[in-house]
Amino acid sequence: MPTEWLYGLFGGILIGLSATLLLALNGRIAGISGMVNGAITFNPAEVWRWLFLLGLVAGGLVYEYALAPQPTPTYPFAPVTMIVAGLLVGFGTRMGNGCTSGHGVCGLGRLSGRSLVAVITFMATGIATVFFARHLLGWV
Repeated sequence: MPTEWLYGLFGGILIGLSATLLLALNGRIAGISGMVNGAITFNPAEVWRWLFLLGLVAGGLVYEYALAPQPTPTYPFAPVTMIVAGLLVGFGTRMGNGCTSGHGVCGLGRLSGRSLVAVITFMATGIATVFFARHLLGWV
């Protein structure tokens, strides 16, 4: 019986647990864009931000190199497209006053109406983008 879905389940549990613990123990919301923004100020009192971000990277590396049943597939990409997409995501996180992790994981968990609107907007935009790129432009 395939058990790959367990990785997603455990990953989701760990994300929810880390966001809950950060809010309960530190009074902070685990929005990654805000966390990165605060981390680049290099304030010694904000070292927890660096530890949280390092934990994210370490978790991905542990999964990829120790737990994954097979290597993650890679795809060719255009660097310019990725840079433009990253800038658009950064602009969107500023415009939406938070990122998908802040609104989707933490905001919905706190029953925030603003986060619900943000997540619906994220999802609708993603669906429209995929439809446009795949079905109207023929991109894969």
